[in-house]
Amino acid sequence: MPKQYFVNRLLFFIFKTMKTILRSLDDAFCLFYPRLCLACGMKHLPPKEIICPTCEFQLPRTDFHLFLENDFTKKFWGRINLHTAASLFYFYKKSKTQHLIHNLKYKGKKEIGVTLGKMLGKKLIQSPLYQNIDLIIPIPLHLKKEIQRGFNQSAVFAQGLSEVMNIPWSSDRLIRNIYTETQTKKSRLERFENVVKAFEVEKPRLLENLHILLVDDVLTTGATLEAGAIKLLEVKGVKVSMATIAFAKND
Repeated sequence: MPKQYFVNRLLFFIFKTMKTILRSLDDAFCLFYPRLCLACGMKHLPPKEIICPTCEFQLPRTDFHLFLENDFTKKFWGRINLHTAASLFYFYKKSKTQHLIHNLKYKGKKEIGVTLGKMLGKKLIQSPLYQNIDLIIPIPLHLKKEIQRGFNQSAVFAQGLSEVMNIPWSSDRLIRNIYTETQTKKSRLERFENVVKAFEVEKPRLLENLHILLVDDVLTTGATLEAGAIKLLEVKGVKVSMATIAFAKND
């Protein structure tokens, strides 16, 4: 038999052996550091899972993607020309949704953003309202804040959407030039004034006549999304839709 055959068999044996060893190490690691559901923090999970079946069933979905006008789009009536918008979950304080968002933004669990992007993407590709999206753009962080956090949570969400919808995403078409204060305790008007001049569009000609899906993690007052959309809508022929992981709903 040719020498290459034996080389290939040896490489295959090494690969299978290493895979078995890594799986055993992973199982052993989980005995001491079990993977817990990132929504409830209770249930043990198999590899690559982040949400237990119970939480996945209980998380409050919005179904906004089925309607051109919904509670999301109503936030922007009289403010911007928004085509349509969707969120995956409702957001309540001290809820499982909040726990997921907290783990994503402040504990570096980037896989949450990608996974939830894929979950929403599967819904959007089934809706006729999102069939003509040309480009997905995440709300940018200022470079200083992105360095502090280590990543942009909206960008990993955009990545998940892109993978399922087979639509490109870009983090360098809309940029944030001004570092803004935290938005947490500000009113809608204060939030808008805080960010309205923060965004700029890079190479606007590349965006002309595109239908853009502008994405963020949570919609609260909508000020940040509004400010980003205003800049995008200045580009000739641009149409804007929006998507977020969660939609903040008053109890």
